[in-house]
Amino acid sequence: MMISIAEYAAAHGRSPVTVRQMARTGAFQTAQKIGRDWLIEKDEPYPDRRIKSGKYIGARKKKKADL
Repeated sequence: MMISIAEYAAAHGRSPVTVRQMARTGAFQTAQKIGRDWLIEKDEPYPDRRIKSGKYIGARKKKKADL
């Protein structure tokens, strides 16, 4: 079932502007623009774009040590 971006944003506790920008850049697989409105599948998970590799652990300490 497709719902509007505003409904999706409210369901996930996000701003509609942020969700619309993510839809425009292709962050969602099921987002479609129909006319002037964006629709997205109700069950689409909100993408977690955090870096989880551990690559940046202690980066601030390393940067201070270089000074």
